Amino acid sequence: MAFDDAWPWIAFNAFVVAMLALDLLVFHRKAHEVSIKEALLTSAGWIALALAFNVGLYFWKGGEAALEFLAGYLIEKSLSVDNIFVFILVFSAFGVASENRFRVLFWGVLGALVMRGALILGGSVLLERFHWVMYLFGAFLVFTGAKMAAHKEAEIHPEKNPVVRLARRFLPVTEGYEGGRFFVRRPGAPGARRRGRAAATPLFLVLIVVETTDLVFAVDSIPAIFAVTEDPFIVYTSNVFAILGLRALFFVLAGAVAKFRYLKPALSAILVFVGAKMLVSGFFKIPIGLSLGVIASILAAAVVLSAAAARREKA
Repeated sequence: MAFDDAWPWIAFNAFVVAMLALDLLVFHRKAHEVSIKEALLTSAGWIALALAFNVGLYFWKGGEAALEFLAGYLIEKSLSVDNIFVFILVFSAFGVASENRFRVLFWGVLGALVMRGALILGGSVLLERFHWVMYLFGAFLVFTGAKMAAHKEAEIHPEKNPVVRLARRFLPVTEGYEGGRFFVRRPGAPGARRRGRAAATPLFLVLIVVETTDLVFAVDSIPAIFAVTEDPFIVYTSNVFAILGLRALFFVLAGAVAKFRYLKPALSAILVFVGAKMLVSGFFKIPIGLSLGVIASILAAAVVLSAAAARREKA
């Protein structure tokens, strides 16, 4: 699909940059531990912005486009919760202090936006030129959903992580953390005119792991959104809004993530559903309203069943 009008893209990306600058330079100018109240308010703010954008999309492109955005946003938002499971394990395994986690997530999100934008552009070009790729995406999502259903949570061992080991081979890394800094300059020899060499801190290794982890998740989530719409602008904006709210959602769910025991099967079912939707798209087009209803119902069932299981355990 050709980009007929560049202005919506320019305006949306300018809005994203402004929001990120406001977040970093005003609300989180100093590193601090994010409270549940702050995280809830921030998360609610991002959701409100996404819904406001959805209303604007309705008046601009019509009801079909608005439903497509909402379905894509729900898919990406639900899959981003799976990211949070992994991020919690990563921060725990690396022993990252609570006050430094927001900084890692901020730059991780910034990198994720760039990577996902490139993947969405590539996916749009592929679908425009080779429509049969849709069936390839569908088969991949069905396989991924089935694999997710059978997969058990694994522990993360930093010393065995191939990305960390590769980074350590090419970068000098300090022994311990240096506050919230990603790089420091080692002191030079006594009497030397030049300062010492720059070295990465373990916090930078955590950032690398977060970025590569998100790239792996993006390979699943982006084809899933193409199942509900092939409009690159809707794919991109729904993806971006979900990712922008990821940091706040992390701090909301970090302490309660274990209670969502039925989330993994729900995400598996969603991936299988959207994959099947892609596979049958050449013969039967599932209405976007029905797709949205199925996705919302699966998520609602997962939340209700998880809450019921938690109440039974408490009783």
